[in-house]
Amino acid sequence: MPSPDLLAHALNTAVEPSLRPLPEPVPDLLTTLDAAPRLAAHLRAVHDVAYELTTWITAACPALKFDLEAVLFGAATHDIGKVLHPAELTGPGSAHEPAGRTLLLAHGFPPRLARFAYTHARWTDPTATVEDLLVSTADKIWKAKRVPDLEDLLTARLARATGTEHWEAFLTLDDTLTTLADSADSRLSFQSAYPVT
Repeated sequence: MPSPDLLAHALNTAVEPSLRPLPEPVPDLLTTLDAAPRLAAHLRAVHDVAYELTTWITAACPALKFDLEAVLFGAATHDIGKVLHPAELTGPGSAHEPAGRTLLLAHGFPPRLARFAYTHARWTDPTATVEDLLVSTADKIWKAKRVPDLEDLLTARLARATGTEHWEAFLTLDDTLTTLADSADSRLSFQSAYPVT
């Protein structure tokens, strides 16, 4: 069982660069589920990147409409199924994806929010929404991983919304993703400071 003190520390400690707290009621849910401190740290890092990314999009591309609450909740809970599949905290696996959605639904969260636990790795699905793409992008950029096909899908949404050429939309997105990736080392260090058990 994870240490409650380490979990609370991962959820609440101030770090540089500053990581925002997870949205309510996610911290309480992670505590109830006895989540691993490393999982809490990871969710906090991805949520913070999603916050920065959506803040930029809201200012730079106001024509791109999306559900901000859903994106931030999705980023804050996308890997919650790893509570049930802890081996996937340090190794490969996708069993946490459907398990996470089921877990969130069982705790009373609506399908529009619970879905990200399942969809965060399915951004190639033709039915992926802009919200799905934003959560997936945050889940990559937090550790400075660039995924050209994913970024291309998000760029297409930005270009359509703004009426700009694809390459123009990509240049502005690329600048933002590069800036976010530049602070990946501190986020990785924050996450690795916490145990998986």
